[in-house]
Order: sequence, then C-alpha cells, then structure tokens
Amino acid sequence: MFKDYFSSHAASYAERRPDYPDALFTYLAEQAAADQLAWDAATGSGQAAHGLARHFKRVWATDASVAQIREALPHPRVSYRVAPAEASGLGAASVDVLTVAQALHWFDLPRFYAEAHRVLRPGGVIAVWCYNLMSITPSVDHLLWRFYAETLGPDWPSERRLVEAGYRSVEFPFLEAPGVPEFSIERTWVLEEVLSYVHTWSAVQRYQRRVGTNPVEVHLAPRLRRAWGNAAEQRLVRWPIHLRLGTHRAA
Repeated sequence: MFKDYFSSHAASYAERRPDYPDALFTYLAEQAAADQLAWDAATGSGQAAHGLARHFKRVWATDASVAQIREALPHPRVSYRVAPAEASGLGAASVDVLTVAQALHWFDLPRFYAEAHRVLRPGGVIAVWCYNLMSITPSVDHLLWRFYAETLGPDWPSERRLVEAGYRSVEFPFLEAPGVPEFSIERTWVLEEVLSYVHTWSAVQRYQRRVGTNPVEVHLAPRLRRAWGNAAEQRLVRWPIHLRLGTHRAA
C-alpha cells in the first residue's frame, strides 16, 4: 500500500509535469564517485530518470504506481520497474547516486532510508529535491497562491507542508554537503499550459472527488485569463528547486 494521488491522471502528469535542468544532473554526476548506476526512486513518468541517463550508464527507475510506469517515456539506458521506494529490488552497495524528485514527502522515511543505506555504495550520493509554487508575474502569482492556499487548502495532504518548507524539516541521515548550488526549472508557457499543469496537482483531484466540480475551471481559469490578457502570449514560468545532497558512509 502507498499514498497514490497520481495514478488516476498519470497521462496528464506525464504530459504536463516539468522535467529538470541538465545543470542539476551535471552537478550530481560531478559529486558521484562513479557513473555506473543511478536509481531514481518514485520516478513518476521518468522526468528525472531521463536527466540521469545523460550522465550515468544505467538508470534504475522505480515507482509504486503501475499507471505511472506505463506512461513513462522509454530510454535505452533507463530500466523502469514497479516497486516502492522502500524496496527497490537492487543489490546491496550497487548504486552510485540515488535521486528522489518531488516525492520524498510520500515515503515511509525510516524504511526508505534503510533501503538507501543498503543500496548505496560507500561514498555514494543521495539527492532529494522538491519545488513549490511557480512564479510568473505578480498578478498571476497572487491568483495562483489564493487558489493554492484558500480554494485547495483543505485538500492538500499534510505531507505538503514538507514541500512548503523545502524539505528542510525532513530528517536526512547522511553526511550533508554544504554550499549546494541553487537550481530552478524554467519553461516558457502560454496560459493553457499553466492551467494544464495545475490540473495535475493532487489537491485538484481530491477537491474534484469531494465536491464534484473542477476547481481549476470554476475558481482559477476565469480570473487567470483576465490577469493574463492575450492567452497566446508566452511567459516565463519558474520553479526554484530545493535540493538536499548527502553522502553515504559505510558503517
């Protein structure tokens, strides 16, 4: 059993969730002692796995959701498997870098950390990161925040607070690296791409099941269209990434 908020809309998740900057994966490859095997836990539809595949010879990408794995984009160096993060199926001391992108808050952390310590090589690297709300323009950002906090507030799982804190409040039992660089996701989107992305939020799905109406179309889209102006106009969308990086030391 796992907290599954995304299987019901795995196709839209695969289409609209942003991937990550290559500079992030270049940095992770520089921190790793070898480039043989990377494990992307809770890979979703493989956004981080593809980034790792540009730098590592093999990528093991797991997710507990069958639907998410079915939507994952194939890659010759990525092996997708249905498996929980707490039981990867990998051999002991086999992984050079372990990544968790926007998913650590869903895990059984003691069990996952035990698995991470088991599979990481001595000196292996673990990188966990998350991102919260995107930034576009002040008027648009204000509407997105009100929708996020007020309209959807009761429908966000309690784990979302860990994302809002940038994972800083999460236990992280590794030798943590100081001075980690700042990274961000950046996309140039039109209005409908922003709305499509918001539809993938777990709280949107929970609101719709609870109330029976689509909160994006009822509460956000009309206001956002007025604030945006020309719906065909492209605007820069930016998500700051909150990254924690640690090294595994053998007991």
